[in-house]
Amino acid sequence: MSNSHRIILGVTGGIAAYKAAELTRLLVKYQYDVQVVMTESATKFVAPLTFQALSGKEVLWSLWSDSSKNGMSHIETSRKSKLIIIAPASANFIAKLTHGFSDDLLSSICLARTCPIAVAPAMNMHMWSNPATQRNINQLKKDGVIFFGPDSGEQACGDIGLGRMIESEELLESINDYFTPKILKNKKILITSGGTIEMIDDVRGIANLSSGQMGSAIAHSALSMGAKVTLVTSSKNKNSKHIQTIYVKNVSEMHKEVMGHAGSQDIFISVAAISDFTPEKILKGKIKKDGKNFTLKLKPTIDILSDVSKNYKKLFKVGFAAESENLIENAKKKLISKNLDLVVANLVHESMGLEDAKVTLLDKKDIIDLPKSNKINLSKRILEEIAGRIN
Repeated sequence: MSNSHRIILGVTGGIAAYKAAELTRLLVKYQYDVQVVMTESATKFVAPLTFQALSGKEVLWSLWSDSSKNGMSHIETSRKSKLIIIAPASANFIAKLTHGFSDDLLSSICLARTCPIAVAPAMNMHMWSNPATQRNINQLKKDGVIFFGPDSGEQACGDIGLGRMIESEELLESINDYFTPKILKNKKILITSGGTIEMIDDVRGIANLSSGQMGSAIAHSALSMGAKVTLVTSSKNKNSKHIQTIYVKNVSEMHKEVMGHAGSQDIFISVAAISDFTPEKILKGKIKKDGKNFTLKLKPTIDILSDVSKNYKKLFKVGFAAESENLIENAKKKLISKNLDLVVANLVHESMGLEDAKVTLLDKKDIIDLPKSNKINLSKRILEEIAGRIN
């Protein structure tokens, strides 16, 4: 499933233009169709070739190099798009938008638009607080223009205050939020992710080779669908500040956090690759290699998913089954033995540590094969199936 939303990313002149390059990369990663349009001054900060390489499309920046052959590219470009996002939006360009100027390609596209427009301001703190800028901003808000930011912090000139463009990840989150139907609005979702580590001695451990990418993708997709998300994870993937993220190392810590939060949740999704065994005791210091065999005694770890099922029967429970063989048979056993509402099953060699994956969804009635896709799209499909069942 690909993202069909076409976005015009307008880049205006300013040092924050470098952030627009990272935003372009993220938007493409999330499979938005991105057309970059630059002002001439923006090309002095970042070369158009950079955006062309990141977006895979020729960058538009001049009214006088019209590739449409009819001189109407500013009309046609706008009509094909679902959103125009100006990032960074300089004080000068905000003034142009307010008063309807169209003296370059980007301002002409904005004036001729048939889609919503959003701006991510970036300017010196004194320019931001200037009465003229504030009048322009208030007018644009009345006209329905969406504002993302600005942020407060250290600026390129050395001043510290309001006016910084918000970070690319936060902009992506805002854009995702804009486009995503709120099918999980106000639902509370508890998610586990990553591979736990059970210590053998002070420096070694038994680990599961999970990157935590799928759990992180589900957490961010659930957030954009309107859910209140708590993520208990062992991985250090960068997560939204709007996700309550709790970091743990081992099964015991994860069990404690999950059981402490599950009672207030609507949905529990166990994505974590949880260690099945732990050493009977952790040895002190570092075990020395002396050429002799070493025997390590293991005991089973706490079964988090079973404990959640026993104690929170009204919770909608989703488990992940990563198998090396007999995928459907083993997934069905997990569905029944742990009393789950849904199982997401996958073969280890087709998903673990990879960007793309293929999964099968099972409940007590249906088996649904999802086509191979990146984990962002898969997370959305999994959550759509969950929303359809709980709503």
